[in-house]
Amino acid sequence: MNKYETVMIINNEITKEQRNNVIARVKKYILENGTITEERDLGEKTLAYEVNKHKKGYYYLIKFNANPTSISELERIYRITDEILKFIVVREN
Repeated sequence: MNKYETVMIINNEITKEQRNNVIARVKKYILENGTITEERDLGEKTLAYEVNKHKKGYYYLIKFNANPTSISELERIYRITDEILKFIVVREN
């Protein structure tokens, strides 16, 4: 298992309940394929540039351990989730 860190930027115009559902869906997939070591709610921030006509986004960070094969499926989940504006998954050393 490798160590990873992911940050997702969620649409800030959705309700808190919808946002929690998006985060729960991502966390559920990560827990099915690894373990979460740390998570941080970074809150709402102004984006450096507009993304899909949004000037602000809600940032959420998760550090986790997982097999490398599960990362492509996690990125697919990010891409098909309309509420997620941007994301990144990086491997830690």
